[in-house]
Amino acid sequence: MTINKVLLTVLVGLSISLSTIALEVGDQAPNFTLEATDGKTYTLEQFHNKQAIVIAWYPRAFTSGCTIECKSLAKNGHLLKALDVTYFMASVDSLETNKEFAAENEADFPLLSDPSKKVAAAYDVLAFYGMPMRHTVYIGKDGKVLFVDRNIEAATSAEDMASKLKELGIPARQAS
Repeated sequence: MTINKVLLTVLVGLSISLSTIALEVGDQAPNFTLEATDGKTYTLEQFHNKQAIVIAWYPRAFTSGCTIECKSLAKNGHLLKALDVTYFMASVDSLETNKEFAAENEADFPLLSDPSKKVAAAYDVLAFYGMPMRHTVYIGKDGKVLFVDRNIEAATSAEDMASKLKELGIPARQAS
């Protein structure tokens, strides 16, 4: 067998095995316990049967696309706060780095830190180069994946999330 055939066989096998582990609509979202920039620790379980959540994974704090996305969510977060949802950005950056990034971009929502990369891997967003891909995962009250957006437009992230949440049937937040 030539080296090309061996490589092709390995690549085909790898692509088949990777496609079988991709997080898809209807899957139970992997549980997580992650520290956030607001000083709290969040788990998927704490939202079970209470509220939908959105996790916007981003590659790296202080990079241009991630900064644009964070500013979109900070500037237009009112669109999301009007809905019955909790939303996060998440990365594999350290908590301290994410705190600095959140402060610099006036983020009034929590950024989750996954420095171990275990949660990013469980959510199938960890790229081969060790950073998350820019994917947004929508999770229903029942803990099941409602949608995985793999085509993010950073500049309109908040507007796009709000639109998708409405499309998914997430209701308006009730006044308390």
